[in-house]
Amino acid sequence: MKSTGIVRKVDELGRVVLPIELRRTLDIAEKDALEIYVDGATIILRKYEPACIFCDNAKDIKVYKGKNICPDCLKELKEV
Repeated sequence: MKSTGIVRKVDELGRVVLPIELRRTLDIAEKDALEIYVDGATIILRKYEPACIFCDNAKDIKVYKGKNICPDCLKELKEV
């Protein structure tokens, strides 16, 4: 993990502001969803990108009954 040297305080509502330089570098826009992971005492924020529930592929995702499915897995399901 690489340190950015950026330090921010948590406000009274539990919010942290991500600096514009960091958002631009990571292509995070207003209203983008972030996933929150915890690894021991470490909090990891990652831009949310929907992925296939079967293979984790994030390309050309289709939504079927609220579930994300990629074209390859959809094709396999049709063959079953």
